[in-house]
Amino acid sequence: MQIPKTIEQSFKVDYNYKLHFTNNLFSLANPLLADIIKSYSSISRVKILFVIDDGVAKTHPLLEDDIQAYCNQYSSEIEFKSIIVVPGGEQVKVGSQHLDTILQGINDFNICRHSFVAAIGGGAVIDMVGYACAIAHRGVKLLRIPTTVLAQNDSAVGVKNSINHFGKKNFLGTFALPYAIINDSDFLETLDQRDWISGIAEAIKVALIKDKSFYRDIEELSEKLRNRDMESMQYVIYKCAALHMEHITQGGDPFEGGSSRPLDFGHWAAHKLEHMTNYDIRHGEAVAIGMAIDLVYAHKIELINQETLDRIIRVIKDVGFDLKLPIAENEIDKLINGIEEFREHLGGELTITLISEIGRKFDVHEIDTIKMKEAISSLI
Repeated sequence: MQIPKTIEQSFKVDYNYKLHFTNNLFSLANPLLADIIKSYSSISRVKILFVIDDGVAKTHPLLEDDIQAYCNQYSSEIEFKSIIVVPGGEQVKVGSQHLDTILQGINDFNICRHSFVAAIGGGAVIDMVGYACAIAHRGVKLLRIPTTVLAQNDSAVGVKNSINHFGKKNFLGTFALPYAIINDSDFLETLDQRDWISGIAEAIKVALIKDKSFYRDIEELSEKLRNRDMESMQYVIYKCAALHMEHITQGGDPFEGGSSRPLDFGHWAAHKLEHMTNYDIRHGEAVAIGMAIDLVYAHKIELINQETLDRIIRVIKDVGFDLKLPIAENEIDKLINGIEEFREHLGGELTITLISEIGRKFDVHEIDTIKMKEAISSLI
């Protein structure tokens, strides 16, 4: 009997996840969280382990009590296990210390594939907790409850989870969808100004590469956004998140198997700047600077004209960003090395996303190092 040399099969998996908008999530009168849990299992209680960003815990001192009271109120759906508080900010992703804390909690509180971990915090905490959930038992259920503008409109909306390692951002990570994302606008009220502004960079980014009319909206709302007008911010968060989810579900490459990563416009420099400054600058601040670098470079290689460059830089500054590079002239070569690190992280052909006009991306596969250095120098 002759045995074929190859067995080949194919299968498809449907993914579905929802982004919910609410306020005062843990009010006893708000059934949203309980309804989400019930949608997963209507026949038995579901265990939930909560992880809270310590910055959120400090600015919302009643949060832990509110969570426990909520779980008691909806005890027919929720089996409350515990609350773990971890540091916020990018340092929570450096090394495995905090990752191990979450994994220990998943083990100690018997969180299984049919249990939930609810991550409440900024993008870094949600990234790290998501990575723990993805590797524990090959995947426990994750609820993302982002508390910053940047997390609500971008980082918590995606399918990626990670920690930093070997001095490289997101070196260890997974593609794994959350069961659901819940944006609670109340958490935004207590943000400091840097964190309020920071997330707007991602909205500007996605507008520049995908939606000219959305960019015009940001342009018109720039003063209101800087001055913390909640209605304007809620619109920007909603529109940015919708474009992000549309890219994931309809862009044809949700798990980044190719070499193009248009949602990372401005990010090759941003990732390197974060590391070079020991993460003293916010991710959104780094993205704003990274976009400015690539926009100046796009002008130098005649992709965009001076009027377009000036218009975009003006909006970024009007929102409140300082575009002066936080590095010295003698560190430019080190920053330039971020291009190769970006290619290595992505794999395959170097692909840097620029724009040819507002609302239209343009991928390049090689960089004129001299012109890029000139672009960087112009911001020092």
